[in-house]
Amino acid sequence: MEKDKLQKMQIFQENLQSILMQKQAFQMEMDETLSAIREVESSKDDVYKLVGQLMIKIKKEKITEELEEKRKVIHSSLEKLEADEEKISSELKKIRDEIIKESKNRN
Repeated sequence: MEKDKLQKMQIFQENLQSILMQKQAFQMEMDETLSAIREVESSKDDVYKLVGQLMIKIKKEKITEELEEKRKVIHSSLEKLEADEEKISSELKKIRDEIIKESKNRN
């Protein structure tokens, strides 16, 4: 029984680690997006956008709209990952507490 719980705990820990890595990647992408939004806002003219190997001139309003949409998607992804992190952390704590309780009961 305890072996099953330990395996389950290990799986939760691995899932939690994966979520934390995904969160970190999305947070970096969010930082870059917010930085790009600030740069576009401070620009007086149209800006250029890298598309593959091409640099294309694009209206400031259009790129601002695209960046804001990207920011919203990243934000939603981060919220989902945070909810998943809370859920897994809660399950992990519950399993740890059960293992500790069973361990104390045996002694």
